[in-house]
Amino acid sequence: MAKDPYELGSVNLKTQMGGGMRFKAAEKPKDFRTVFRRLVTYSRTCRWQVLCAIVFAVAGALFSLLGPGRLSLITDLISEGMETGSFAMDEIRDAGFYLLFCYLLSFALNYGQNFLMVTASMKIGRQMRTDISHKVNRIPLSVFHQGSFGDLISRTTNDIDTITDALRMAFGQTVQATALFIGATVLMVRTSGPLAAAALLSSLGGFVIMILLIRYSQKYFTGTSYYLGVINGHIEEMYAAHMMIKTYGGEAESCQKFDGLNEKLYVNSWKSQFFGGIMMPVMQFVSNFAYAAVCIVGTLLAQRGLVTFGVIVAFIAYVKLFTQPLSQVAQSVTSLQSCAAAAERVFAFLDLPEMEDESRKRSDFVPSAGRVDFDHVVFGYDPQRTIIHDFTIHIQPGQHVAIVGPTGAGKTTIVNLLMRFYEPLSGTIRIDGQDIHEITRENVHALFSMVLQDTWTFEDTIRNNIAYARPDMSQEEVEAACRAVGMDHYVESLPQGYDTILKDDMNLSVGQKQLLTIARALAARKPLLILDEATSSVDTYTEQLVQNAINQLMEGKTSFTIAHRLSTIRNADLILVMKDGRLIEQGRHEELLAEGGFYASLWQSQFINAETI
Repeated sequence: MAKDPYELGSVNLKTQMGGGMRFKAAEKPKDFRTVFRRLVTYSRTCRWQVLCAIVFAVAGALFSLLGPGRLSLITDLISEGMETGSFAMDEIRDAGFYLLFCYLLSFALNYGQNFLMVTASMKIGRQMRTDISHKVNRIPLSVFHQGSFGDLISRTTNDIDTITDALRMAFGQTVQATALFIGATVLMVRTSGPLAAAALLSSLGGFVIMILLIRYSQKYFTGTSYYLGVINGHIEEMYAAHMMIKTYGGEAESCQKFDGLNEKLYVNSWKSQFFGGIMMPVMQFVSNFAYAAVCIVGTLLAQRGLVTFGVIVAFIAYVKLFTQPLSQVAQSVTSLQSCAAAAERVFAFLDLPEMEDESRKRSDFVPSAGRVDFDHVVFGYDPQRTIIHDFTIHIQPGQHVAIVGPTGAGKTTIVNLLMRFYEPLSGTIRIDGQDIHEITRENVHALFSMVLQDTWTFEDTIRNNIAYARPDMSQEEVEAACRAVGMDHYVESLPQGYDTILKDDMNLSVGQKQLLTIARALAARKPLLILDEATSSVDTYTEQLVQNAINQLMEGKTSFTIAHRLSTIRNADLILVMKDGRLIEQGRHEELLAEGGFYASLWQSQFINAETI
């Protein structure tokens, strides 16, 4: 079966920090070179900053490498002065100032490299978030149904943070460490071959041990990240369903599951922290072992007159400049792997096929009456599986149309097609004779007000929540909309009135939230209206308030109501009865009852259930 071009691959970045030095259990990208090459291309707006940072990093490393040579000279001058009793103070002073100059310049270059990479990485992260934000508005709605919202959010937050952190730290660190490693190796070999062999062999042996430790411990970092995510999900589920767990006596099972997950998290965390914690001691041992090797071999060579004490001092400094880059490169390679894996996920999202360009389509359509026509519409979320079959209906201006049927009949799908959230596989949908495929999606969306079963309020003032569709709405219009749905007295009783900010601690009831969304739809003044189970979550008294507000909202508008509670749509002008994606009956309430068909059976089942209750 062909892979869906909109399918989002799932790559979990498992990141945990060890004690002491920081090592990440890197998720390996599928194609490191291709992804990194694209990341470099993507960063072209910051290329001069990155190039300057590379130059600064290399130059800073080179000036650091000049230090040991001057230390060697100063040591030899002092040794000669102690033997002769006459110190060459001018040469010692000049060498000291030169050494200070090199170290200060190295510090300034390293600071500049860090500043440039921080600036560049933050710009790249900002650009990626901007591109993802714009991309979201250009991809089909099916993308959000195929992947989890958490995965999409992770690409915008965790993945981009991983990329910026790696570019900020690992990239410059890798360049500098490579320059130090190569430069220190060359200078050691040029200065003394035997001492260089002693330093290199002792350091590389420790480096091999460190690589083995990283590879062995990687599974524990991965396990820690995995079980941390699982246990967080379990805790969230237990807290969210706390009342349900108590009701059905599931406390013991939940605690048992938690204890098992907690134990696995403990084992993986302990081992990952243990191995992470011994990385620094290992590197310190490697450095100390290399120091000892240099001192022992250097002493033997000095006894034979092959090297001076200044050379030994220089090699001790070289060992530090040699062993430090080894550990930095090990860290950086792991971080860059995580960076490439994260970039792969971000680019996979940015590469998703977009909806067709609509710049040439009409964007100023305004219906004059509100007639809606479906002509032989066929649709399936999967083209191989049709769920709407040859749907044809002609709706007159101002009609209140109710769509009923069992779960999965295609009621919501019809509305989604009408609003162009999805495109039909065949057939046409017209509003006042205008094919909606020939006008922009934004234009189509602007024609509708919508009230859903799940109410949604923004963390903003009540005024701005009502005026969401029309930010230029006057205070009088906001108050009129609230008054129309019967919310005015409650809002005016609040200390800040319409300036009250709706937050989690703002205890609006379900009915009040529903009335607020109806006031928003009423204030929007759109010619077409969609109601999706707008009264299913409220009590009988509130339902009457909501229904009265809906009746006022529907005046003079062509409206579509999706309803399971048939008592709320008995006065509809036209009832469409759907089953298995097909329109099987249509008519007014009394007509459909008289036919004794599927609608009548639905009505009777609800009526009988209501009578029984």
